[in-house]
Amino acid sequence: MELVPMKEILDRANEEGYAVGGFNINNMEFLQAIVEASQEYNSPLILQTSEGAIKYIGIDYVIGMVQAAVKNIDIPVALHLDHGGSFEKVMECIRKGYSSVMIDGSKYPFEENVKLTSKVVEAAHSVGVTVEAELGKLGGNEDDVSVDEREAKFTNPEEAEEFVERTGVDALAVAIGTAHGVYKGDPELDFKRLKLINDRVDIPLVLHGASGVPEKDVKHAVSLGINKVNVNTDFQQAFTSKIRELFKKDSELYDPRKYCGPGRDAIREAVKGKIEFLGSKGKG
Repeated sequence: MELVPMKEILDRANEEGYAVGGFNINNMEFLQAIVEASQEYNSPLILQTSEGAIKYIGIDYVIGMVQAAVKNIDIPVALHLDHGGSFEKVMECIRKGYSSVMIDGSKYPFEENVKLTSKVVEAAHSVGVTVEAELGKLGGNEDDVSVDEREAKFTNPEEAEEFVERTGVDALAVAIGTAHGVYKGDPELDFKRLKLINDRVDIPLVLHGASGVPEKDVKHAVSLGINKVNVNTDFQQAFTSKIRELFKKDSELYDPRKYCGPGRDAIREAVKGKIEFLGSKGKG
């Protein structure tokens, strides 16, 4: 099956009130596990690569692996650039075949973010590619994203409305209390803020930093307008935990297939769990 624009996946989710996972891939095993679980559960899928993952894997390898993975499946799949940091990186991904991109201008003042996002939207929409942007700033660390908690900034509902109107963006990532990477304590999501944003904005909203957030909180966020939930750390932890377990049992283990395979299986089960409570099972 050919890749589809992420907008097609998220617009349906927005209309029917569920969320789709934005699942990050870090190597072949991640890709295999995520695709297999999504196909088994008949769930639409958003495959994501951060700039860090692209640097690690190589963009041509990413495209080649994804094309092979989706060739014989019958669920809608989008390939999405997560946290694109520049117009140039976004354009590279579009030229290589990504069906969706995120331009993250959250580090800039509001007007600069609007200008950069509008430029990306104009270019991407001309070739049918979806654009996600971010307003507000998440704390935490993940790949090349590192923001001190003191610099984190929640999304302003009024600014969100203006931002969407002026940029024409397809999906908006909002900062309501989540963070990238591993949480030191329990995250506290600002559901009141999310509702105010959703009341003002009529496009799908995105929750970044969802790994480690309690299932009930994610479900509540979905009920308040979140249609895309990003997951990376949870899958990394599942993969690494299984490999550590195997090495602890057998310190002489050396065949990568005998530990990466079980690691892949651990990711697959974790993906199934996410699909279940996001509500996208059977929506493919």
